Amino acid sequence: MTKPVLVVNPSSGGGKTGKTFGAMRETIERRLGPCEVRETARVGHAIELARDAALGGAALVVAVGGDGTFNEVVNGLMLAKAQGAEPELGLIAQGTGGDFRRTLGLEHRLDVYLDALSEGATRRIDVGLLTHEGDKTRYFVNILSVGMGGLVDRYVADASRALGGTAAYFGASLRALVNAKVGRVRCKVTRGGVTTERTVETLMLAICNGRYFGSSMMVAPMAELDDGVFELVALGNTSKVGFALTSKRIYDGGHMKDPSTLHMTGDTFELALENPDARAQFLIDLDGEPLGGLPITVKLVPGALALRGR
Repeated sequence: MTKPVLVVNPSSGGGKTGKTFGAMRETIERRLGPCEVRETARVGHAIELARDAALGGAALVVAVGGDGTFNEVVNGLMLAKAQGAEPELGLIAQGTGGDFRRTLGLEHRLDVYLDALSEGATRRIDVGLLTHEGDKTRYFVNILSVGMGGLVDRYVADASRALGGTAAYFGASLRALVNAKVGRVRCKVTRGGVTTERTVETLMLAICNGRYFGSSMMVAPMAELDDGVFELVALGNTSKVGFALTSKRIYDGGHMKDPSTLHMTGDTFELALENPDARAQFLIDLDGEPLGGLPITVKLVPGALALRGR
């Protein structure tokens, strides 16, 4: 198979992708040539579609959807990589967050994505491997966070979407701030074989390959996708009012100037929660999806995927 494969999530962007993809496809194929389109039908389906496309010989697999769709495509390609198939990875971001494309410096325009796919260079990017709940695994290329983000995800999943996604997230964020508990997290961070251990009290901690999460919050302004290290950033302000004020500074990276913010770099991270009373509120967020709680281990897989773009 030599055609590019487009893994399309028609539900992304609040369902807008499904309504506009027919017109988009004509534009895409004028730039990339004939493409094979595979649409997702359920959560996790993009993992299967991307894996099968790679194992079927696709040279380029493009995620057309939000950050969650992109994460699933990454997981599918990593599964295929274990069986010897290594196509290039591409992105046409169509979700509401667009956090990974911000790290790539891509303006949210179809022509910009197509320029990157047709004219951009290919580079190897690092991938994170999460192990949680004993032996469950999941890959990611953007950001994994624990604490407030995971709690928001859980509340969004429970919320009515009748008023739209924005209203659901706003309500879930307020509810999460009210119900959040400070986690006392033991962080064991290894870089180049040297291990450092710290315990931090925080409402939110992130392990970052990309720079943005939460729809444009620049939690890790120093992060690079291909430098062989991840950035651990934990907000140290544990009062809820202080956390809300500090959170506003994340949009321009100003939180990194706060002396209470913890920043560490590494290639392996082990996180454990020392106060069990916070376990139900201190949850994992992986590209907008809730995945349980601590303890977890994260290992960096250097240069694992070939990303076509910038």
